[in-house]
Amino acid sequence: MLANFVRTHSLVSTTQLTIVLIITAAIFAIFIGIAVIKMYKLKAENKRLMDKSKYNTKVEKEYTDFTDGHLYDNK
Repeated sequence: MLANFVRTHSLVSTTQLTIVLIITAAIFAIFIGIAVIKMYKLKAENKRLMDKSKYNTKVEKEYTDFTDGHLYDNK
């Protein structure tokens, strides 16, 4: 008797559960798509800034002899 009641009066049908799961998967797929698009935009922005920045120019400083200071014996 209880098994018949549960079978005929379940709270959520299989169709309803399937629809909810499909909607949830679609929402997560949209969020993942947005995250991937933002990642590529940030990567492109980072590349543009690195190409434009001062880090790209290589400044070579000449070697300076620091042993002429007062802490060293000049012999």
